[in-house]
Amino acid sequence: MTNNTHTANITNATNATNATNAKNVPDAQAGRGTAVVTGASSGIGAIYADRLAARGHDLILVARNGERLREVADRVRRAHGRGVTVVQADLGKRDDLARVEAILRTDPSITVLVNNAGFGGVTPLLESDANRMEQMIDINVTAPTRLTYAAAPAFVGRGGGTIINIASIVAIGVEILNGVYGASKAYVLALTQSLHHELAAKGIRVQAVLPGATATDFWDTAGLAHASLPSGMVMRAEDMVDAALAGLDAGEIVTIPPLQDAGDWTGYEAARQALSQRFGHATPAPRYLAPAAA
Repeated sequence: MTNNTHTANITNATNATNATNAKNVPDAQAGRGTAVVTGASSGIGAIYADRLAARGHDLILVARNGERLREVADRVRRAHGRGVTVVQADLGKRDDLARVEAILRTDPSITVLVNNAGFGGVTPLLESDANRMEQMIDINVTAPTRLTYAAAPAFVGRGGGTIINIASIVAIGVEILNGVYGASKAYVLALTQSLHHELAAKGIRVQAVLPGATATDFWDTAGLAHASLPSGMVMRAEDMVDAALAGLDAGEIVTIPPLQDAGDWTGYEAARQALSQRFGHATPAPRYLAPAAA
């Protein structure tokens, strides 16, 4: 879902440090039920629809483009014989978002939420339109937050459920693309980790997926065709989703498909958690104190 020429080796890791904890969380796949996938009319979302239907889930597919959404639904029905409901909605519009929230709160068959809808940008701050950046925040931050807040209490009440949040490697490499896009995906990663901390013991599985450069129309929307990127760094969307689901099955909290060495993420995450324990001091660090007068 993102990447840049500076990051061929920056991404995807398995969250081996959290895999043991995840074994205690009920597997939503085992219960099947209905999966809600946003941004399902093409690319990563459409592939999630196919893969989850193949695993036995009925689907509720959400996207703005109703025609393309119905085409995906028809393909999935023919291929897997699952029930598919289409919800045409623009998650950047509050009324449309509220309709999807209501579905998540009230449909007891739902066991999986895939927060995939989003868009990015490649322009630097001084060349970016503030209104477009606000729209990006609406889709990339506000929508998954509100959908998660709708789904999570229902999942907790039923004793299980899975929330998959599609972030990006720019959640870590925030300098790679547009700054607002990087910040929005850093938010998704932080939200996912916090949700895991709060909800794992309540039977809720939460996963953040951090794709690198992936061959979808995301890049056209962002303003840079993926064909212009080095072929060795652009992953097929099918491979990305299959890797993400393998990470989910393995119990990962953070899955980064292009990261070749899982130890890179394990070390990074261990260092982050250790650093977070070093902030509890009532006085500033010595480097910020005025030197004593001679």
